[in-house]
Amino acid sequence: MNGHVLRALALAEVRLRMRRVSTMVALLVVVALSWAMIADPAGGEALLVFNKARVLYTSSALALGSATLGALLFGLGGFYLVRGRMSEDLRSGIGGVIGASPVASGVFLAGRWLGCVAYLGALVAAFMLTMLVLHALRGDGPIEPLVYLQTYALLLLPMVFFAASCAILFDSWAPLMGKGGDLLFFVLWVAQLALMTQAGSSELPALMVFDFSGLAATVAAVQGFVSGADFSIGSSKFDPAVAPVTLPSLLWSARMMALRGASSLIALLPLLAAWPLFHRYSPDRVKPGRARMRRSPLALLNAALRPLAALAAPLLGLAARVPGVAGQVLADIALTFLIAPSALLAVLLCAGAALLVPAAALPAVLMAGVAFWGILVSDMSTRDFAADTEDLTGVVSGGVARRYLRQYAASVLLGLMFVGPVALRWSLAQPVRALALLTGVACLAALASLFGRCSRSARLFLSLFLFGLYVALNATNAPMLDAVGFNGAANLHSLGVYALVGALALAGGYLWNASRPQR
Repeated sequence: MNGHVLRALALAEVRLRMRRVSTMVALLVVVALSWAMIADPAGGEALLVFNKARVLYTSSALALGSATLGALLFGLGGFYLVRGRMSEDLRSGIGGVIGASPVASGVFLAGRWLGCVAYLGALVAAFMLTMLVLHALRGDGPIEPLVYLQTYALLLLPMVFFAASCAILFDSWAPLMGKGGDLLFFVLWVAQLALMTQAGSSELPALMVFDFSGLAATVAAVQGFVSGADFSIGSSKFDPAVAPVTLPSLLWSARMMALRGASSLIALLPLLAAWPLFHRYSPDRVKPGRARMRRSPLALLNAALRPLAALAAPLLGLAARVPGVAGQVLADIALTFLIAPSALLAVLLCAGAALLVPAAALPAVLMAGVAFWGILVSDMSTRDFAADTEDLTGVVSGGVARRYLRQYAASVLLGLMFVGPVALRWSLAQPVRALALLTGVACLAALASLFGRCSRSARLFLSLFLFGLYVALNATNAPMLDAVGFNGAANLHSLGVYALVGALALAGGYLWNASRPQR
């Protein structure tokens, strides 16, 4: 009977997730990212480079490189995509029904976990299929499906298990149901990357059982093939005069495979911890309002800075006097400051620092401002849905389409409040960099609005934003990754690409909202 219930719960979870628009958006994003992250050797860059020699795009090379980059993407993005289901149960009222059902807590959590793993597994499968298509177009040698399956299973399965287990744990314990849990997992994900530095040879230490991302395993596998070589994974330049290198089909030793299997088992520990902590939707442990409450250090800071929200009161008065969309945009900005007084303090600090610090320190100020702004506006377009006021705000003048444009404009203006002084200082000395900053803010605001409205969750944009921010901080010479110019690598080509992406995202979101008048 438990097996039948477990299967029904898992299938229900998968079906519910698969029919959502956010799943289609996530699939498109996965396909686009998987294609973009594999450089075309004809352009002078390759996915794997050893001692300035490019590695031929054989099945083992493409599987290893893409799975390594995919582990970064699915490790962070996967968690934000699958968590939050129990908050939805509380918001919709179905939580009480589930809590009163005779299904055991362990069976219920296991069913949810299996559904999460199956959902992420479908995204990984789409990722791998995209790689197979890319191999057919750019690859060297035959496509070996078993090599892809083995590499993806060894590198991605522990990370998928860990992301799903943490999502279930954080949703099961009330203190971690808000953005405090989101922040905690981001810290855990970054800590995973630090383990890569411990893999200096082909012999992995036993500590690597906690390397859920598989990055240390990748380093060890490469070191076993070319010991002591200077190598890079990602889009890196190579010397065409140096003979290319071919990776063998089998890179994994028995010890490595055993450690990856052990990592998969250890990744289940957060799921086991969720069992005794599960609130089971009990009113004395978690309430519907707490499902949306931000229980994080930021929430405590906002509570402490509540008197500072009084500074936003004049903005509300101005919004009431300004007619049309402009007044509505001002009201949205004022509401943001009332909800998060820390944002008002952050704007003042960023603007003051941008005007006073030396020019060499402006990128650091910009990075901090963009990071805070991105987190702040990630739920701008989902705020009405979270507060159950979508129908109310959708019937005001202009309907849902104008609401979408209003929220987008508010996001852009908030971004200018954070980074406008930096753009002003760069406008004369570095005009391309200043223009890249403005274009990047407009593009990111359009993506935040589009992803938020389509998925009705801030986590889709937030996960991709944090992932992109981390990558940009480490790839300082890549123009296409320098969305807002804090690396100084942005050029007219990257600026044009971001302008096009932002325009398409804004137009797509507007058409989507205009075609759905009820929401």
